[in-house]
Formats: sequence, structure tokens, C-alpha cells
Amino acid sequence: MSKFRKKGGKELPPISTASLPDIVFMLLFFFMVSTTMREVTYKVSIRIPEATELSKLEKKSLVSYIYVGEPLRQYQKVFGVASRIQLNDVFATVDDIQDYITAEREAREENERPSMITSLKIDENTKMGIVNDIKQELRKAAALHINYSSRKKVER
Repeated sequence: MSKFRKKGGKELPPISTASLPDIVFMLLFFFMVSTTMREVTYKVSIRIPEATELSKLEKKSLVSYIYVGEPLRQYQKVFGVASRIQLNDVFATVDDIQDYITAEREAREENERPSMITSLKIDENTKMGIVNDIKQELRKAAALHINYSSRKKVER
């Protein structure tokens, strides 16, 4: 009878790295698809007020945002501490709202324009005078579908 011998020692074969690039690209695509990029850099501080009766917006691509709040610390030397309006990435006045709404309307498809929504993200400590001025300008611009952003009230 003959004896069987093992060739080599007790070495394990090397791990195959052939599928490693596939795994890396799958992870890359996963993060590319699941990550959302912030569209606007906030220049005002906003603490959104609480509400009890909330509903989610269906199609967020039709929403144009108007931000109102106290300027961030790095902008307070130039703009002061009073509530300011931010349209996209720039500070604006109440008079700029009609032009902003017109530009947003022109950027949409013709069939999407009637269902365009203007969302107001307003700090809870903002005076109602500026909010009323914004609403008057939105009426002049025929932007009558207005949404007020809020967060769900936490029951304690």
C-alpha cells in the first residue's frame, strides 16, 4: 500500500480579489442613489414652528422655497439681526419675490406650472409683519398655492 502525501505545508490558498471592484462599484452606486445633496446653503437661522395637523408634500420638485429668519452670525455684521428673506442662495427684499416666482415658474414645464407650490420656511420668532408682506407679494405674483413648513409637535 502506498502512502498519500500532501504537497506543500498547511498553507491556505490566497483570497480571490476578482469580485472586489464589483463590490466597490455597488457601494458607490448605492451612496450616489441614496444621498441627497442640499440645494440651498442657509444664510438665515430657521427653527421651524411645531404643528399638530401636518400633511406631506407629494411632489417636491414643484416646490419653491422662501426662507425667513435671523441672519447667521457671519452675516449679522452686514445685514443686522432683524429677520431677513432668503431666496435660493441670496438675501432679498419683499420686492424681489415677484421676480423670483416668475423665474421659478419659467423654469418649470408648461403642464407643471398650475400645480407649483410656494413653501414658506419661517423661523418661529419672526414677526408676522414680514410674513404678511410676503403673502401680499405672492398674491400679486399669482402664486396662490402656499405651504407653511412645520415640524410635528412632540407630545410630552
